[in-house]
Amino acid sequence: MTRTPAPVDPGMLSRALEVAGRLANDAAEVIAATAGRAPGSESKADPFDWVTDTDRTLERHTRRVLAAEFPDVPVIGEEYGGEADPARFRWIVDPVDGTANYVAGLPWCAYSLGLVDADGPVVGVIADPSRAQIYAAARGRGVRANGAPVRAASGTTAVGALVCAESPTPSFVERAAAHHTGVRVLGSSALAITQVALGRAVAAVLDGYREWDVAGALCLALEAGAVVVDRAGRADPMPEGGLLVAVPAVVEEVYSWWAA
Repeated sequence: MTRTPAPVDPGMLSRALEVAGRLANDAAEVIAATAGRAPGSESKADPFDWVTDTDRTLERHTRRVLAAEFPDVPVIGEEYGGEADPARFRWIVDPVDGTANYVAGLPWCAYSLGLVDADGPVVGVIADPSRAQIYAAARGRGVRANGAPVRAASGTTAVGALVCAESPTPSFVERAAAHHTGVRVLGSSALAITQVALGRAVAAVLDGYREWDVAGALCLALEAGAVVVDRAGRADPMPEGGLLVAVPAVVEEVYSWWAA
């Protein structure tokens, strides 16, 4: 049985959405202006795991603003880490999700910011600079794209539809193809999940990620009416170790390809 998330003070939600939206707009301008020219680019332990001056600058800016606006809420980020009590509010930021795309100048990278509590995502904002879009959601308030309401996720079958996946296994791709479903790898976990919230894909499958990759986008997906399940097929608003986000009607179908 899925637990109903606890309500959040409406004033807190409104303020969090406003501040997160402002930060997303700031980030979108910086990312759009520097994509493909990423200053200070260097790889981490994994040569394909990039970090840039933009990542560091945007995360520092995010932390400064959030510390001033929400001094009692800790921030966890990809570049500077952080610790928080999982039973309380915490902000989770990925300043550039899809950094390899950003460094190369490919238009699939995003700024992701989420406010999370013990019941999962509370507020989520994703900036998609290449499409000049800011996607925002809050618990019980639905999803908006540049301020306009977004239609809830829909679809009754995966046949003829698209599924987003990051590092999909060959067997998953084969099973999807056998059901006449296309698999797309975007190189950004946040944008992969966001495509389900926007109704462009019927599902997204992720095997490896960190919470900053998915926190903001999962809020969008949940508010759009999508279902989120873990590796065992159990409903979980923010799973660890693998997740499937899908339109309700195709959860079992896509899960069978993933779990097999």
